Amino acid sequence: MTTPPSLDAITLSVIQASLQQVCDEMDLTFSRAAFSPVIAEANDRSDGIYSAEDGALIAQGSGGLPVFVGVMQYSTRTLIERIAEGLTAAPEPGDIYIVNDPYLGGTHLMDVRFAMPVWRDGKIFCWLSNTGHWPDIGGAVPGGFSASATAVEQEGLRLPPVKLFKKGVLDPEIYAIICSNIRVADQRIGDIRAQGAALEVGAERLAQVLDRYGDDTVRSAIDELRERASTQMRTLIAPIPDGTYRGNAYVDSDGVVDAPLTIALAIEKKGNTLTFDFKGSSPPCAGPMNSVLATTLSSVYLAMRHIFPEVPLSAGAFEPLIVKRPEGTFLDARYPRPVSGCAAEVSQRIAEAVFAAMVNALPEKVTAAPAGSSGNFALGGHDPARGRDFVMYQISGGGYGGNADHDGLTNGCSTIGISKSPPVEVMEQAFPVLYRRYALREGSGGAGRHRGGFGLSYEVELLRGEARASFVMDHGRTGPQGVLGGGDGGVNEVTVWRDGSAHVPPHLSKEQDIPLKAGDRVCVGTPGGGGYGDPLERPAGDVLRDVALGYYTPDEARLLFGVVLSADSSAVDEAATRAARRG
Repeated sequence: MTTPPSLDAITLSVIQASLQQVCDEMDLTFSRAAFSPVIAEANDRSDGIYSAEDGALIAQGSGGLPVFVGVMQYSTRTLIERIAEGLTAAPEPGDIYIVNDPYLGGTHLMDVRFAMPVWRDGKIFCWLSNTGHWPDIGGAVPGGFSASATAVEQEGLRLPPVKLFKKGVLDPEIYAIICSNIRVADQRIGDIRAQGAALEVGAERLAQVLDRYGDDTVRSAIDELRERASTQMRTLIAPIPDGTYRGNAYVDSDGVVDAPLTIALAIEKKGNTLTFDFKGSSPPCAGPMNSVLATTLSSVYLAMRHIFPEVPLSAGAFEPLIVKRPEGTFLDARYPRPVSGCAAEVSQRIAEAVFAAMVNALPEKVTAAPAGSSGNFALGGHDPARGRDFVMYQISGGGYGGNADHDGLTNGCSTIGISKSPPVEVMEQAFPVLYRRYALREGSGGAGRHRGGFGLSYEVELLRGEARASFVMDHGRTGPQGVLGGGDGGVNEVTVWRDGSAHVPPHLSKEQDIPLKAGDRVCVGTPGGGGYGDPLERPAGDVLRDVALGYYTPDEARLLFGVVLSADSSAVDEAATRAARRG
């Protein structure tokens, strides 16, 4: 590998940082200008730069969702191909395309992508693209998370790539079609304008970089950075012993058939490449837990990013990762399979399978399973005090798995992103709800030498009007996997209190259209992370501290860790602990 003579190391580094900054500024613009709390506060969005030739990832914002890494690369490539084939109108300066079709490189329908070409001297230099999670896209239930959909049409409006902005002007006819098919349509203009503005800012900032260094120099830098990312990933893979590493993960159910779905993964390491084979995974399912190919690929990429975060983010980092197309399984959804759970839930089960396999190859780098659920809770109804309809979308964190160095993170974001729950105060101002509880979920971390982090416990009450609640979550049947002798994390728990009576969804964490009225409450406990290593090897002093902080009870300390405390729980009973740990 040689650096072009005109491209010294310092210039290469500065251009790399400049491209990253362009994406970061797009992210910031998008969040600051958006109306919806899920984008403006929770940052459920991403922005990036993509190759004009094949849509390959050049750079992505550091504050964007990792799951969109492979997805936007795939959807940009599909857009380029459709334009070449005459299936989509060719671009002109100022055009911005909109697309959310999951089968054309997407995720679920709520993740809406915009794409805009950047022109230089009459030619497309690259594409800018972003994705934002719209809180509603139509369909059977408010929020789009239909837990029992059996066809994609039931999940909402599906858009192929079309020009939403033509020569910089919003197309009123396309906009009218969108607004006629979604709830609270009057609020979408804020998100649409924000999404478009982010691309415009990106184009302006990128032009400054190109003007400063020259198109050819920046193009050479992009090629060099891609090659270096590939080389670095191969260098990290090479020391792993050759062989096949296996891991499984399980989806609770598909929301329709109450039976688990299996993700069976075999990773073959040979030389400096890894080949991922999902043969043996469950067939396509009836409900919305199918994953389209783009999401499956992106899930593998983001899992490896967790393991090797030092590799710069570009298409080159994925070149040594060979993913066999999982044909005939629920991880390769084809039309008209429903897919609302693919991006937020199935993607995390795929990552969990990668972790379960790779921990055997890299026990010092790979964690036990994280919570692995975005906690998708949608509430839609009418607010009589404000005289308008609303759609509220709540995401929530959970515990991360323990690892070789330390305990897992408590109430971390989902495996697939950096999104955080919107502040309670913002949600209460925007929607007719009151959060009666929002706290750490004690006891949910899996036991281990390094225990898992703890999940979240919250309770939200509908204050006025009527609404319908829908859930598409996971890990309600089994908790996140512990590794190397560690215990599993606590399972997801959902309880809906209606007229003082408790209702638990038959599918545990999936159900749709639950009617609520003022005073009814939704209680959710998110999963804790899996434990790492033998719990009996956890220092007794650490267990004592956990009990003192209320994380575990004295009985749990004895049962899970073999640590016996004094009568007042102020000290470790050393003799009794030694006896308990000897068994």
